Amino acid sequence: MATMKDVALRAGVSTTTVSHIINDTRYVSEDLRRKVMDAIAALNYQPHGPARSLRTKRTRTIGMIIPDNSNPFFAEVARSVEDAAFDNQYNVILCNSDGSPVKELNYLHLLIEKGVDGLAFISAGKDPRSIDLLSQQSIPWVVADREIPKVKADEVLVDNLDGGLQATHYLLSLGHRRIGCIAGPRQLTPSFERLTGYQRALAAAGIAVDPEMIRHGDFRSSSGYDACQALMRHREPPSAIFACNDLMAIGALKAAHDSGLGIPQQLSIIGFDDIAWSAFTFPRLTTMAQPKQEMGRLLTAWLVERIKNDQLPQRRRMLAAKLMVRDSCAPLETAWVRQGHP
Repeated sequence: MATMKDVALRAGVSTTTVSHIINDTRYVSEDLRRKVMDAIAALNYQPHGPARSLRTKRTRTIGMIIPDNSNPFFAEVARSVEDAAFDNQYNVILCNSDGSPVKELNYLHLLIEKGVDGLAFISAGKDPRSIDLLSQQSIPWVVADREIPKVKADEVLVDNLDGGLQATHYLLSLGHRRIGCIAGPRQLTPSFERLTGYQRALAAAGIAVDPEMIRHGDFRSSSGYDACQALMRHREPPSAIFACNDLMAIGALKAAHDSGLGIPQQLSIIGFDDIAWSAFTFPRLTTMAQPKQEMGRLLTAWLVERIKNDQLPQRRRMLAAKLMVRDSCAPLETAWVRQGHP
């Protein structure tokens, strides 16, 4: 096996320089770093992980907890974090809480025991045990996607309320007045904020919010399917639906198809997230795009900075959602044909 001395000889530097580059403990020029990394690759040198961790008190690992790895939104954010971490010479340990506070707490204990250098955290639902545990640790952590009130951690969030406003305003601009909403779980901040945006947009347009036009799902496609069917069974069904994430919107598309309704000719549907699948549904889904890649890159950059300097001031960034107009929405006149209006 190649040794650090072999790497130093091949690169023409000292073993101390090689050590600083591997452990990221001193600034060196990019040219020198490249020489050493090329020598490491050529010799297939493998630093001894446990010994290096003992010397540096760093493991070069980041823990990440997400609530649902089957949801493409979280998978895309996690991929962005992994890419950004790899560029910074960090590995990522990804844990799926499956929306369970108990599972979330177990994974937090595991990551702390593994000695991760930092943690990217998307909460399963603001469980106080998880928050208390993290607050008692010296480990740097960044909260993403779901806001946790009164927590002393960096936060990278999306303006869900404005996204809900934009989505509903778009449907209103197409002439729709009877607009249903498939909201997410009541206890989750993004769900509450998107629903609030929907309600405020209707109120601003002088339209009373009808509780019968609101159904709650669990952010999965099957719940969107069931909620859409329930809305369309109403004696005055909506001409348009705002689904508060793309998976529920895709479920609503399927429910409309199974009911013989044309999209968007007879029903308009808009989602939220802009997951990769949304551009490949039929028809292609109009949605509110969350800046997933920007979110992942920013939270990773902030986490790496805080790992290196835990005295940085607390930071909070609110990113904007953007309307992506595709094919699943149409003006009201088209939808009214289904209801027998002239």
